[in-house]
Amino acid sequence: MAKKGQTYKVYTEEEKMEAVRLYESGVSSREVARRLGIPEKRQVLNWVNKVRIGETLTASRSNQTWRKGRPKTKFTSIEEELAYIKAENEYLKKRYPNLNGE
Repeated sequence: MAKKGQTYKVYTEEEKMEAVRLYESGVSSREVARRLGIPEKRQVLNWVNKVRIGETLTASRSNQTWRKGRPKTKFTSIEEELAYIKAENEYLKKRYPNLNGE
């Protein structure tokens, strides 16, 4: 679990590819991690697996926004938003009938 205020090292694609190249040349993952200053050998193995299945090694978390909860819904018109809210309201009435007061 992350500690409050903890920061993480973000590796460039070149650093990741260097680790993969070293690993594929026969150097152990532990040794690659030690040489390049990577705290965990598992990180090297993750990058190697990504390269083998054809995924990119770009920094995925910096390209995405991580949010909790349901995604924000965008509507093109007021009528569309109203229909969505009515459907949501009906769903909740069916799901929780005791809260309806009936």
